[in-house]
Amino acid sequence: MSFHLPFRQIHLDFHTGPAIPDVGTEFDGDAFAEQLAAAHVNSVTLFAKCHHGHLYHDTKHPARHPGMKKGLDLLGEQIEACHRRGIRAPIYLSVQCDEFAANTHPEWRVVSPDGKLAGSPLEACWHIVDMSSPYQDYLADQLSEVLKKFSPVDGIFLDMCWDQPSISTWALAGMKKANLNPEKEDDRNQYAHQVAMDYMARYKKIVDQASKKHTAPVAFNSRPLWNLAEEKKFLRHVEIEALPTGGWGYMYFPLNVRYVRTFGVPTLGMTGRFHKSWADFGGLKPQAALMYECCQMLAHGARCSVGDQLHPRGILDGGVYDLIGSVYRHVEACEPWCENATPVTDIAVIRAVAAGYHEQPGNANEGAVRALTQLGHQFDFIPAENAFDTYQTIIVPEGVIVTPEMAARLKKFVSKGGSVLLSGDAGFDAAGKPVLGDLQGAASEGPSPFTTTYMRFAGDLAKGIAANSDHVMYERGLRLKAKAGAKGLVKIVEPYFERTWEHFSSHFQTPGDQLSPYVAAVQKGRVITCAFPVFKAYGTHGNLASRHLIGKLLELLLPEPLVRVTAPSFVETTVTCQDKRHIVHLLSYAPVRRAPNLDIVEEASLVRNLPLALRLPKAPKKVTVQPAGTPLPCKYRNGRAEVTLPELNGHAMVVFE
Repeated sequence: MSFHLPFRQIHLDFHTGPAIPDVGTEFDGDAFAEQLAAAHVNSVTLFAKCHHGHLYHDTKHPARHPGMKKGLDLLGEQIEACHRRGIRAPIYLSVQCDEFAANTHPEWRVVSPDGKLAGSPLEACWHIVDMSSPYQDYLADQLSEVLKKFSPVDGIFLDMCWDQPSISTWALAGMKKANLNPEKEDDRNQYAHQVAMDYMARYKKIVDQASKKHTAPVAFNSRPLWNLAEEKKFLRHVEIEALPTGGWGYMYFPLNVRYVRTFGVPTLGMTGRFHKSWADFGGLKPQAALMYECCQMLAHGARCSVGDQLHPRGILDGGVYDLIGSVYRHVEACEPWCENATPVTDIAVIRAVAAGYHEQPGNANEGAVRALTQLGHQFDFIPAENAFDTYQTIIVPEGVIVTPEMAARLKKFVSKGGSVLLSGDAGFDAAGKPVLGDLQGAASEGPSPFTTTYMRFAGDLAKGIAANSDHVMYERGLRLKAKAGAKGLVKIVEPYFERTWEHFSSHFQTPGDQLSPYVAAVQKGRVITCAFPVFKAYGTHGNLASRHLIGKLLELLLPEPLVRVTAPSFVETTVTCQDKRHIVHLLSYAPVRRAPNLDIVEEASLVRNLPLALRLPKAPKKVTVQPAGTPLPCKYRNGRAEVTLPELNGHAMVVFE
């Protein structure tokens, strides 16, 4: 059994509490599969076990849902119905969320450092179980039963697999055996991580042994994707759960897919059909939002998955599948230009590692995604140990520690014609010396005494911004000067004084006083050192001056970017390559904040007469707009194929071949 990751998937939640009395009573297998097929779905993840800990197949296990009538094998009937229609049906099991096990074996629950059990019995919440307890064996038995009953399985999806610290009896014994001190938070976290690594290895082995050719994929969800280098060995594909309105936001997927795709593993993006988040029954997002999210997945070389939740009685919502079908019809039409398409990029951004599953908003990684996407650059996020030689420019954002080994690789990269942008503290070591030495041509006098300073752009660097204004930089930078042979870029105006309780002026930062001897950036050849944590600044404040500075510095380092597009900043441009084709995906959607912490896309944004110039080694034989197949006139000049797209209203693929 070979594994191919389908493009049009559904993740069909079925977390159903024991008080629901009529589970599956209206399920009709033929109608179920027909509705999925009509919505152009070719894979649906189905539930063997939910967060409530209940099972939905014919089993003698006491965790079988009490509201499911005797003899009903809901999961089995779902799988059989899907397979009759050629629809793939991976199987879902919840891991650390298991209400039945937590209630039956309260001693298996996670214990926090203050001695309390995770989850209050007086709240509607999940009570988390400890994977170092006998629960791990309990789940292994459930997994083995599912694999035996439904062999050969199309895949296994194991959810809620984060690193969970605990000081339960079993966790304490495990830490003692591992010579870890449970009184130390770092040691508790280290042990929790090792427990997760061990049970992922164990469960993958169980799945592999049940699959003769070891081809059934296993997905471990709720894992931090930045740890993929260590966890890739457990995976045949990666699923990026990212419901933009469910707490992930519209930056989570593009940031993480640009990282995940560099590992060469098939990738799936997972959004939801909900207005808000999981189990938002009756909450249906606008069609434009779902179209945007799925087309963004295609644009980054990923497959699509839409999250839904099945009604307890086993009925799919007709309106939901009308919505999904309207989007998946377009996805299916796009597949010929997306199958085996790989991203093409100029720039690598070394990912600043942040702890946890979700990074806090306003970090350097998010700022880089926002700025570079809005500037139209083609870029990946890469781990620090990755090779640089496939890129033209390396960005080292603030927060990245440049080790001597990395510095040597960066110097070699520059010697071969590459360029480097170092931002903020990434440009200097703990002693304040430039990490690339004389290559940088920069000297730091340490952190500025002022929280905020002002940038004064001039000449070519002022094009595109108000040249007669001093522009605030909201984040504290370094006092940077250019050495002999280097050039200072953008002058700095310092304020009268630092704003404190002792002396302040007006409502916000102190106004600028006079020009200082310091600069915002220093360029020496193909290396630029920026005085500010400019990516964090843009991620936190979103001010145009920060993005403008990033754009102008990159113009100096990368004068011939892969693609040039003259379009509003909300238009997203990505380039992929497929055999002898280059495909430029264009997305024209603008999320709008219509509620606190909730961005909404209600319609596509129409853009007319959009100029596009793609760097190619020779003139293409033809250019078309897909999936419509419309031919597009093209001129080839100075190493670029130049076209003008008459209209962009949502998603389009401009194909050069």
